[in-house]
Amino acid sequence: MLEYLLRFSIRRSSIIMLVVLALAALGLWNFTKLPIDAVPDITNVQVMINTESPGYTPLEVEQRVTYPLETALGGIPNLVSTRSVSRYGLSQVTAIFSDDTDIYFARQLVNERLLSAKSDLPLGLEPELGPIATGLGEIFMFTVDAEPGALDDEGELITATDLRTVHDWIIRPQLMQVQGVVEVNPIGGFKREILVAFDPKKFFGLWC
Repeated sequence: MLEYLLRFSIRRSSIIMLVVLALAALGLWNFTKLPIDAVPDITNVQVMINTESPGYTPLEVEQRVTYPLETALGGIPNLVSTRSVSRYGLSQVTAIFSDDTDIYFARQLVNERLLSAKSDLPLGLEPELGPIATGLGEIFMFTVDAEPGALDDEGELITATDLRTVHDWIIRPQLMQVQGVVEVNPIGGFKREILVAFDPKKFFGLWC
């Protein structure tokens, strides 16, 4: 068989050269379509469920939030395993699927189970699906700084709360418009909160 192939290649050298050139051209074309990354994302197919639970200890989060969610995920098609982390005020459950599972199909299955599991969770807690991204998909980290002694428009010193507000209301919305950016996660600073309080005397005075 090998001798026949050698003789055929010698006698039909022009055909062999055309086949080689066609394979080379096909390889070059596929090379241009190949996604190249410095650190290829080898993460398995996973869906993350985050549930904020303010005021709950890790033990309470594990018993009242994490465990019911993990139980609700049992029996999902193509589910390989689940892992979870329970912290102060936060439950994070990760469902890992087989590699041949479509990520959007997996998220739909998990979302359907979450709808049925809400009745088992404490009132006011809303589990949310994490973004379609992994730790290896991080682009870069940046900081928002101000020069020492810098003043705002009102002549007051710029605080960590001001920097966090600039990030949340100016920088983050612009970054979210960039193609390929899934999520922008702030770390640090003090998030500005607006508290609406009423004066009981004035409130009840309206009805007198």
